[in-house]
Amino acid sequence: MRDHALKTLQDFVPKMGLHYASGRNYDQGAGRHTSVSCLSSYIRRRLITEEEVVAQALGNHGLDGAEKFIQEVFWRSYFKGWLERRPSVWHSYRSGLRSDHETVQTDRALRMRLTQSEAGETGIACFDAWVDELLDTGYLHNHARMWFASIWIFTLSLPWRLGADFFHRHLLDGDPAANTLSWRWVAGLHTRGRAYQAKAWNITKYTNLRFNIGDADLADPIAPLDYSEPDGLPRIQRIRDVVTPKPDVPTALLISEEDCSLDAFALSDLNLVGAATISASHLRSDLPVADHVTQFEREALGDTVSRLGLQADHLTATGSNELARWATEAGAKQIATAYIPQGPLHDWFEAAAPALNAKGIALCEWRRPWDEVIWPHATAGFFKVKKQIPKVLESLELY
Repeated sequence: MRDHALKTLQDFVPKMGLHYASGRNYDQGAGRHTSVSCLSSYIRRRLITEEEVVAQALGNHGLDGAEKFIQEVFWRSYFKGWLERRPSVWHSYRSGLRSDHETVQTDRALRMRLTQSEAGETGIACFDAWVDELLDTGYLHNHARMWFASIWIFTLSLPWRLGADFFHRHLLDGDPAANTLSWRWVAGLHTRGRAYQAKAWNITKYTNLRFNIGDADLADPIAPLDYSEPDGLPRIQRIRDVVTPKPDVPTALLISEEDCSLDAFALSDLNLVGAATISASHLRSDLPVADHVTQFEREALGDTVSRLGLQADHLTATGSNELARWATEAGAKQIATAYIPQGPLHDWFEAAAPALNAKGIALCEWRRPWDEVIWPHATAGFFKVKKQIPKVLESLELY
């Protein structure tokens, strides 16, 4: 799978400059997304890393030539860092989503609108086509995601969290931070008071006239959803510390889809007594997650084990005692894994912590330099991170 990701990367390298800058906003339709890289599902799992992708862009086009492409790579890292600094936003999303699901069960009109929308039966041609593409392929162009979310919230009058959940259950590149915060951005919650409005002319132009809809099909004007959080954004928190693995301690290596390039870490220095992959796609939602998402995760984890040349058990993130049981049976005193950022897997690890502590097993994580240098700047809007891009690239010796 990494080999396929690398080939996809190499095929797109010539397009990372002017081609991307001029064509990136055009949604060409399913199977025709040639102006964007379609690397997101691989980057999300770090089957290829942000550094690898940016290094190719810089080496072939320079910082100025590949500016737009590099900024897009930084957006995902910005979102992840932002959510690390405000973890309560993630917890608020999850609790609010449970409440929304409960409301769906008692509100018949809402349930009917939701069912029609998720089936692509709204009568809004572009929206229905994007539903079909999402369900069939697990992918949508970024511009289509923005239009989709805006129509969902403001035209169809559906709760934004239900839309975010719909995406997270079906997107191959579904990422807790990028997905949640992108929906909040469209709703006017991320950048307070500024919602994103889907406009007929914009959709018509950037779908190359595939959807020639009228202004009457879309809500206008729209009002940001600030009222749903009257106290505004929570305070920024410091990035949590990590305990890194010690080389002389019996260690169980745990591989999750959060990072499938563990060869970047000093595995040979560890006293490995066991290894396992852990499936966690089902944690994305209380509702069923698309088969193509769980299959992609399974293949990514299998590919990682194969490349590392390991014999590995396979765990599924279910009961909170499972991790402690596995590590104890392996004779481990520490579990080593790549950093687990805010999201459903992190929530599961927190639930598993008491059982690990009771057995005297330390949970240790590696956090990548890429994240270390970007996340401290992810405290407000993207512009603050954007200004730091040259310095970040220089500090990572990429520029």
